[in-house]
Amino acid sequence: MTTAANPGLFPDRHRRRQLFAIALPVIGGMTSQNILNLVDIGMVGRLGDTALAATGLGSFANWLSMAFILGLSTGVQAIAARRLGQGARGELALPLNGGLMLALLLGTPLAAALILLAPEIMALLNPDPDVVAEAGPYLQVRLLALVAVGMNFSFRGYWSAVHMTRLYLVTLLIMHAVNVFLNWVFIFGNLGAPALGVMGAGLATTLSIYLGLMIYVYFGLKYAREEGFLRSLPSLAMLRSQLKVSLPASLQQFFFAAGMLTLLIIIGRIGTQELAAVNVLMTLGLVIILPAIGFGLATATLVGNALGREDPADAKLWGWNAALFTGLVGLGLGVAVMLFGRPLLGVFLVDPDTVALAWPALMISAAIIGIDAAGMVLLNALLGAGDTGRVMRISIIAQWGLFLPLAALVGPVLGGGLLAVWALQAVYRGGQALWFARVWRQGKWQSIKL
Repeated sequence: MTTAANPGLFPDRHRRRQLFAIALPVIGGMTSQNILNLVDIGMVGRLGDTALAATGLGSFANWLSMAFILGLSTGVQAIAARRLGQGARGELALPLNGGLMLALLLGTPLAAALILLAPEIMALLNPDPDVVAEAGPYLQVRLLALVAVGMNFSFRGYWSAVHMTRLYLVTLLIMHAVNVFLNWVFIFGNLGAPALGVMGAGLATTLSIYLGLMIYVYFGLKYAREEGFLRSLPSLAMLRSQLKVSLPASLQQFFFAAGMLTLLIIIGRIGTQELAAVNVLMTLGLVIILPAIGFGLATATLVGNALGREDPADAKLWGWNAALFTGLVGLGLGVAVMLFGRPLLGVFLVDPDTVALAWPALMISAAIIGIDAAGMVLLNALLGAGDTGRVMRISIIAQWGLFLPLAALVGPVLGGGLLAVWALQAVYRGGQALWFARVWRQGKWQSIKL
């Protein structure tokens, strides 16, 4: 449907159905992921604030370690979505083959090096020796799955591009059910297993990731074999195009993850109690932003499909449609968080003083979620168009050039504490969303060829 048939910025029923068809399985899968994260926090939180801080620090260090690999999925999705729009049947899975190959080649040496350096990395990131003692082994066992994570995200990019996100949902539901069971086994030492505590949570996650990879390969052989899955490698021209799109996306992921880890370090300098609170705040934040992530991935696919059909006007409309719709959903979620956030914090934080620290910051997150959600959709729309370099530059400037230096000054140095840092983060996220809207309106991304 083109802009002539649907000139409104708010999507009509037909376009909403297209968004939902791709986004809902993604949202369901990510809901499962975040429920798992909350279960992890609930289980590990019973071990105390030190264990909770260690898993938070280790998880974000792991995210930073994986960030470069995760960006490969952007290239897979953008190119496969274009090829679907062009009607290039029989070769849709070639970008997936390339993503799997790059994940293996890049991820193996990276994982080996980081596993050896994990204890030293944790010691640099946090001054509390008790937190470091727990976080180091946790990070090492999580890094054993680095290559598998890169491959799994390449599969996610492909299933999103070809409108088969239900396979992503099925895979994650199985993975997460197994992960919860293995948490119970390895954290607390049930069924005769040793009680590994924090490291047990990492081991359960790693084993479930490899299970997910096996399921993805099975689905690939069943549903993507005729599109070239594991039949041949992409051409050198496609690999170059894939790397051209993926490299800036990987760097953007890396710097964003590094920025979040730097934020944790800044909060850690304020106090371990604040760090424990932020671990919960960030996990709840991921739950709140779920619709934006799902609709953003759907928008990336629909923008890529439209550009493959050589219909840039429809591609541009998809960005506005999805951003406006998702922003309104975000506003509703923000109101729900304001009403029910305090009892939810009490589920995961046993210390009332830590709850008191986290509550005002959570309210700030709830207030900004609508514009943040719209900005995330436009970010993904630009990625779907292949404009990954511009996304990288905007993200790095907003986060590293403005937010983090001010957070380091206002929080630990001037004594503003967690609340002041969280208020600055709201300004950063809102300003970045407006910047993405301006870039989308200018439309330079329409001329990018993949």
